[in-house]
Amino acid sequence: MKKIFFIAAVALLALTGCVKDEIFKGPSKIEKVVFSPESPTSKDAVTVTATVSGLQAVTSATLTYNGTNAAMNGSGNSYSATIPAMADGTEVAFTVKVVNEAGLETVSDKYSYKVGDPAPDWTKLKLNEVYGAGADEEKFFELYNGSDFDIKLTGVTISKDEANCWTGIDGEVVPAKGFFAIVGGKGTTPRGFSSGFSAKKSVLIELFDNKGNKIDQFQRGEKMDTGEWGASLSNNKGSWSRIPDGTGQWKITATFTPGEKNSTDGTDDPDVKQ
Repeated sequence: MKKIFFIAAVALLALTGCVKDEIFKGPSKIEKVVFSPESPTSKDAVTVTATVSGLQAVTSATLTYNGTNAAMNGSGNSYSATIPAMADGTEVAFTVKVVNEAGLETVSDKYSYKVGDPAPDWTKLKLNEVYGAGADEEKFFELYNGSDFDIKLTGVTISKDEANCWTGIDGEVVPAKGFFAIVGGKGTTPRGFSSGFSAKKSVLIELFDNKGNKIDQFQRGEKMDTGEWGASLSNNKGSWSRIPDGTGQWKITATFTPGEKNSTDGTDDPDVKQ
């Protein structure tokens, strides 16, 4: 009888030991997930950091954002990965998954943020080059964005001789420190301007923000006594360009560069109002 009791006791201890081992093989716990910056712009990559606890060592940690997986780096109880910079207005949702040495997975709650750039700095949007010497389909107005963020042109307008001739639409953007050319006069191209433009007549070209505030202009000559523009002036076979881009005075340049940096050499035009 004693022998039977001893065998039973040993078996019970063995069973208890097995149960105890299984208890220790539990999933890891994701204690906290933080991301920085919390209000990113289109210039910001976002760093996600997860704090993990548990008796089993972590063998892998994965950040999943908008359907993309990224391995997280770290050791012990802290793991991190970076979400690259996204376009303004992008909504980003992400989770963290850890797998421990017992092969057990733990997935965090879902986190999210929306990329948001600051309001446009309209003082940095300029008329940068205008060209009226070629055929109508070659004539253009060029804009330059001197700010650090893209400027959307939706609702931005341009008038020639005090009459609207172009309005920006969704999808038209001047990149940061970049250019946007509006090519084609008299409606000769799908997104050109509707008016004519002559290189040998007086003209007023005005740029307005999306609320109708004037932010820049190019003026050559004056109105006629009739109150209209179009007085005859010398013919400029080149273009009028700001030198340097965005900030300089208007100069006559021999070459025209729609959508690109202006020439660095030019001559004064006494008829242009600076």
